Amino acid sequence: MVLRCTNLISQRKITISGSKSISNRLLILQSIFPNITIKNLSTSDDTRHMSDALKSSSNKINIRHAGTAMRFLTSFFSVKKNSIVDIYGSKRMHKRPISILVKSLKKIGAKIEYLENSGFPPLRITGHKLQSKKLRIDSSISSQFISSLLLISPKIEGGLEIEMTAKDTSLPYIEMTIDLLKKIGVMVTYHKNIISVNQKEKINAIEITVEPDWSSASYFYSIVSLADIGYSLELTHFNSYSIQGDKRLSEIFELFGVKTTFLDESVLVEKIGEAEQIINLDLSANPDLAQTIAVTCLALKMSCKLIGLHTLKIKETDRIIALENEIRKFNVFPTVTNESIEFNASKAIFNTTKISTYEDHRMAMAFACLAIKTDLEIQDSGVVSKSYPEFWDHLASIGVN
Repeated sequence: MVLRCTNLISQRKITISGSKSISNRLLILQSIFPNITIKNLSTSDDTRHMSDALKSSSNKINIRHAGTAMRFLTSFFSVKKNSIVDIYGSKRMHKRPISILVKSLKKIGAKIEYLENSGFPPLRITGHKLQSKKLRIDSSISSQFISSLLLISPKIEGGLEIEMTAKDTSLPYIEMTIDLLKKIGVMVTYHKNIISVNQKEKINAIEITVEPDWSSASYFYSIVSLADIGYSLELTHFNSYSIQGDKRLSEIFELFGVKTTFLDESVLVEKIGEAEQIINLDLSANPDLAQTIAVTCLALKMSCKLIGLHTLKIKETDRIIALENEIRKFNVFPTVTNESIEFNASKAIFNTTKISTYEDHRMAMAFACLAIKTDLEIQDSGVVSKSYPEFWDHLASIGVN
């Protein structure tokens, strides 16, 4: 797909579908407690794969690239009585580690086998009743392991207590899970690094509307930051009391001269000033924003240092290396480690460039924002359907064709 922007259109309203992260958690909870009604479910491939897996009568479940589905369903099928399920995915999925979650589940009685390589999918899971036990889990690898266990905790006999060790990663996503459990009436206590969830057999009927996705909003924040002063977009149905950690982008983009105003049923995003010359951020709580922020810094020829990125090595691709490879195409040469990326973009050159996406939706969408500066070719552009199928249509609506 070739992108070109000749006339960026201001003051447009954009409606982003429900959060993928919230949707996937609620689908697991709905399967445990069927009297939960969900509105504004995410339209993403990941959520569709999750929904299809939960409805399937097959004993072989293919979740393709959906990492959240792999992790959440591993726990779910462990407590689904009288079921034997093989769960597998793409080649990349079979290289993404899952041993911490599997070991934790086995400690409370789960029956899980590795079908190929130890520590990695695919898995065979035999569901039955699990027993309560205090778990100590390394929380530095992925918050999804913790969330996966928390979501099934109400169905574990005696509930569950988790002690998180090491450096917390993506903590807002764990807090999101806790918030949703409390919202449906499950008793949860969270003090320092210990989370306790009570067993609960039934809940009262409840309807929950999923918030729009803040991670998806980041691309429009980037576009506003690259536009002229006075340019604005309105993102509908966002609010200031969101349970999503990536709401932090409304604060981060102040560094790029972008102001966020929360209205009654939307958020106004407006370019009001010049960006800082240097960005230095710890994104350990918000790793999904890393690509957007790095590309925005590249476009504005800013110096950039992002740390806390260790989980990006095990995402859809090694996102640190992918970022380094594509940024180099603009005559900028980052320094990278296993948890950071740093560059001085003062000599960035913008010519028509082919961007490789590495089967990663966030690579496609983050670099698409550069169309404000230069024509681009995004390879494998359909990959955005993993989280945001309407993305290209929404870009076209503001003049990026």
